[in-house]
Amino acid sequence: MRLTLWAGFWAFMLDQASKYLVVHWLNLRERGEIDVLSPLLNFRMAWNRGVNFGLLSNNAELGRWILIGVALAICLWVFIWIAREKHGRLAYISAGILIGGALGNVMDRVLYGAVADFINMSCCGIENPYSFNIADIAVFAGAFGLIFFAGEKKTR
Repeated sequence: MRLTLWAGFWAFMLDQASKYLVVHWLNLRERGEIDVLSPLLNFRMAWNRGVNFGLLSNNAELGRWILIGVALAICLWVFIWIAREKHGRLAYISAGILIGGALGNVMDRVLYGAVADFINMSCCGIENPYSFNIADIAVFAGAFGLIFFAGEKKTR
């Protein structure tokens, strides 16, 4: 379980540090966009009040608290599930990364009322209109890791 807690801690910290640096220190909140390695990597400020791609963002305040509750419930469920069964190291790390990323987005909803998305990647003449953040990467990577590694029964 220590692996899960540490992986979650570092995923959360990396997400929150990146958001602080980009949104506040680089002032992306006011600037709106910064070309980093255009067109491959750009910072484009987007406040996501819903879930992926802004879905469920109609009733922002009610949706905000519902999404916070759902995310916390999922984090608790994943933590309890990973603690009850024996898994390999990569499953514990994956669970922690997923939980840390989800809690990073929960923190945004509590602090800002929306998730701070800022990473935008485009390639090959196709312009991507969507932005994401480190927490989104962590949730995806953690879920992907759990799919592939949680079935491996190992001793702790």
